[in-house]
Parts: sequence; structure tokens; C-alpha cells
Amino acid sequence: MYSAENQLVKALPKLAKGAKDATLKQLFTDHLEETKGQVMRLRQVFEILGEKPTGQHCNGMEGVIEEGADALEKDEEGASFDSGLIGAALRTEHYEIAGYEACISMAKTLGMRDVANLLAANCAEEVAAAKKVTAAGKVILKSAASEPEEPKKPKSGKEKYSAKKSKEDEKKAGL
Repeated sequence: MYSAENQLVKALPKLAKGAKDATLKQLFTDHLEETKGQVMRLRQVFEILGEKPTGQHCNGMEGVIEEGADALEKDEEGASFDSGLIGAALRTEHYEIAGYEACISMAKTLGMRDVANLLAANCAEEVAAAKKVTAAGKVILKSAASEPEEPKKPKSGKEKYSAKKSKEDEKKAGL
């Protein structure tokens, strides 16, 4: 979780800068401050455990953040653009919630009440952030749905690669 949160400290300013909707922009900015506080709580967890605040790089969060970066590169306008950021933000929040829930369960099983409480505080903030993004998203998605559809543009190299990988995934799944 420490690696994941530190990666987000770096990614959230980019999302805030890229967002078109003022509410969404403010949500990303506010969550950056919360995330910095979460990093501090995680440092307290390491202190309780008698460990240095390091650990393994979180490849999962790196992938989720990459999806957010992809959303920032989309050639969309207005609410349609922000819709992609909303999807990326919700995937990020739910990834974090799952991680915290697993860590809380482990801490409780090991009788580490102080650690579980610190992790639960972070998890509660993630749940609240997801609810805020969902609420802002309803307005933005309704607005995007009323925007005129833009003519299809040729797929970028990245989009072609992604479509190819998706087809490969489908074949491997045997569906």
C-alpha cells in the first residue's frame, strides 16, 4: 500500500491538471492531500512494526495509473474526456479499497489493533473518495451523453495494440 499511495501522490496532480470539470479537478486536488496523509499513516504502521517504510513496488497500482494516463491522452472534449478520468479514478479507488481491506484483515488476525485502525482510517477515506467521484460522475456522465457524437478517427498505435491484446485475452479465456 505504501508504494501504491506514493505512486498516487505523483499521479493525482496530473489528473487534477487534466480534468476539465471544476468539481472533478477539485476532487483530485483534495484527494492528493488525503493521500499524503495516508502515506503518513502508513509510515506510522511501519514504525509500529519496527520496519523501514519501504517495500515492494506495487505493479498493480502502476497499471491502474497507466490507465489514468491513457485517459489523459484521449482525443475527447469536455464531459466525454472527464468520463474517462472518472472511470480511471474509480478503478484506482476500488483497487486501494481492496488492498486496505486485505491488510486490515491480516492486521486483525494478527491482533494488531493499532495497525488495523490506521489502515481502516485510510480505507474509509478511499471509500469516501470513491463516493465523491461517483457523485460528480453522475453529472458529468449525463452531460457527456448529451454531447454530439464525434466522427470516428483512425485508431492510434496504442489503441490498435490494446485491441489486439484484448482479442488475445479473449482467445486465452476460450470464450
